[in-house]
Amino acid sequence: MIEAMNTPDATTHDVQSRLSIGRGEFIVMIAALMAINALAIDIMLPGMQEIGASLGEPDENKRQLIITAYLIGFSIMQLAFGPLSDRYGRRGPLAVGICIYMVTAIGAIFVPTFAPLLALRFVQGMGAAATRVIAVAIVRDVFGGRQMAEVMSLVMTVFMVMPVIAPAAGQGIMLIGDWHFIFAFMAVVAGAILAWMWVRLPETLAIENRRPLSFASVATGFKVVMTNRISLWYALAMSIVMGSLFGFINSSQQIYVGIYGLGVWFPLVFAVVAGMMSLASFGNSKLVMRFGMRRISHGALIGFTIASSLLALFATLGPVNFWVFGTLFAITMVLFGMIGSNFTSIGMEPLGALAGTASSVQGFLQTFGGAVIGGLIGQSFDGTVLPISLSFALVGLASLTCVLIAEKGRLFGSGHPTAH
Repeated sequence: MIEAMNTPDATTHDVQSRLSIGRGEFIVMIAALMAINALAIDIMLPGMQEIGASLGEPDENKRQLIITAYLIGFSIMQLAFGPLSDRYGRRGPLAVGICIYMVTAIGAIFVPTFAPLLALRFVQGMGAAATRVIAVAIVRDVFGGRQMAEVMSLVMTVFMVMPVIAPAAGQGIMLIGDWHFIFAFMAVVAGAILAWMWVRLPETLAIENRRPLSFASVATGFKVVMTNRISLWYALAMSIVMGSLFGFINSSQQIYVGIYGLGVWFPLVFAVVAGMMSLASFGNSKLVMRFGMRRISHGALIGFTIASSLLALFATLGPVNFWVFGTLFAITMVLFGMIGSNFTSIGMEPLGALAGTASSVQGFLQTFGGAVIGGLIGQSFDGTVLPISLSFALVGLASLTCVLIAEKGRLFGSGHPTAH
């Protein structure tokens, strides 16, 4: 059996015929919905130290919990939004999630201490979970196989604009105001995207394809996802490699500002790396239809592991020059950009009939695992780049092991989307 159909199946063809917006607007809208989540993470980076100092948290590593608390809430609630979207359709649950995100962002403006902020960030992440799990389910409703991988790559290309501009936006807000305005900005952006989605995006899940919301139905859906070898092990592989990204985000300010003294140039360097990831996702969208998801992502993961191991070797020998660190780290992130959309598409391909539940379970595994691993990586920061370098190398090896299990020891193959 080939890796994926090059043409949509009957279900996706019917959905495409009912889609009232163009392909370009659809891609930008899905990217914008997912970017709400990235905004809540990346715009915080320039202000984390000021937020911690303002709310009485002196430990710089504990200030990273502003990111981790959000990611934990984000990961857990994906388990609910998937089944809810399979029962009630995509639009309603998506709107509810964005509203939760907006309300908690506004509430964060008024917190007196650090602990309530973490609680609100946890709930904000729960609301944002809708944007990830339902956005992916919508894409799976409309596209399948390599077409889905192509569209997801284009979505990620647009989506990666947010990590380019968000830290700079946060830095700009901090120059003219204080950290409270960051949360106000988040709420305004989310409200604008919600209005756009509600007016322009039709429902993509037909009534006849909706699943009853019962414990037995949900449990059956989860069992199908968790017992499918391809889906499960690619989700685990993605969760592990995603831990490297979250780990770096957690400690990026401490590395760029604390170690390398970049100061206000930190957002620019962050933006350059994010821009390179965006270009990699765009390149993937052009290559995946020709070479396939597995050939590209497997090669990228091997390259990620080699580059990370080389960086770890340099770090064990002593302080790493900024240009050496920046070059090798940029290489790993470019390769990461060619892993994510492909791994997600490979894992979703066998489960089109359960797109919402499949997206929620995979999203939970990827984000919760990534948040925990990323949190551990961030908390290991010791004033050098050695912990994060070693962590990246170990993450690459562990993720590669999961892929080998999923593929029964074979890499670069055409795949078998219904494998168990």
